[in-house]
Amino acid sequence: MPNARSSHLTRRGILAAGGALGLGAVLAACGDDEKSGDSAEGTAAKKSGPWSFKDDRGTTVKLDQVPTNIVAFTGVAAALYDYGIQVKGVFGPTTTKDGKPDVQAGDMDVSKVTVLGNAWGQLNVEKYAALAPQVLITTTFDDAGTLWSVPEDSKDKIAKLAPSVAVSVFDRQLTQPLERMWELAESLGADMKADKAVQAKKAFQDAAARLRKAAKARPEIKVLAGSASAELFYVSGTNLSVDLEYFKALGVNFVEPSEAAKKATGGWFESLSWENVDKYPADVIIMDDRSSTIQPADITEGTWKKLPAVKAGQVIARSPEPILSYDKCTPLLTNLAEAIENAKKVS
Repeated sequence: MPNARSSHLTRRGILAAGGALGLGAVLAACGDDEKSGDSAEGTAAKKSGPWSFKDDRGTTVKLDQVPTNIVAFTGVAAALYDYGIQVKGVFGPTTTKDGKPDVQAGDMDVSKVTVLGNAWGQLNVEKYAALAPQVLITTTFDDAGTLWSVPEDSKDKIAKLAPSVAVSVFDRQLTQPLERMWELAESLGADMKADKAVQAKKAFQDAAARLRKAAKARPEIKVLAGSASAELFYVSGTNLSVDLEYFKALGVNFVEPSEAAKKATGGWFESLSWENVDKYPADVIIMDDRSSTIQPADITEGTWKKLPAVKAGQVIARSPEPILSYDKCTPLLTNLAEAIENAKKVS
């Protein structure tokens, strides 16, 4: 994993393939002199007294009280919402141009949160300070612990206002960050013995079993993980991405770009011109569903429309930044299992 972004890579390109290379140094937590609010508004937390949580950077945040003034990356806030924890502010893709919730907002009521930045890498420091945040929660996509979507040019100011917690989604299988988000939500006061939480976890496990069975029954079905921008088509390798690593472990047969082809992106993906979009034969294509990318229905390139999987209608959505709740990850497994079960061999 390189420490710096290759000069010819754009943020759109990196985001498009689910990578997060070279987004700056780790943002250190600074929780020793934090103010702890006593308002219970905006959270389901019923706990009181001291709170501490050791995150995936090895950083332990300690507060005098369970935090209720929480600011989180949109996808993280959506995961916490599924467990009954309501945050005060969010940063990252939250609403679309027509005001509807972005795909990364999940079921969260976006009208009940303060949006500090509605795109990746945007976080208004003044608005953030005004919320009197007790903790900032996001993910990290590298082994340096870089805080996802926290702006590089203002990260030091942001760090002084509240400690940070990071859940790693780098080079591990999906089940690990799901467990970590579960633990984090529980520490914040979520009731993990509630029927909703218990049933969601079981549904995920059942969906994983279904995907394993489908992959074992149809090993000949090749799956390609793609993403689209105006200039390029990106083919993701399974290494480093939490969803793809897990799907592969369950037996899914993925198209794998060569290490040499992925070298320029730190091992995440290969970039293809639209003229070469047919380089890798595939039976099923799973496409990046984020609003920063072009969705399959909007791709006008003739070379795309001629792909056998596209012509056969064997294209489904993929979430490179999955909302880390069992409820939101279950459909990712179910949809891929169904696609493999029903796919015609076209490659």
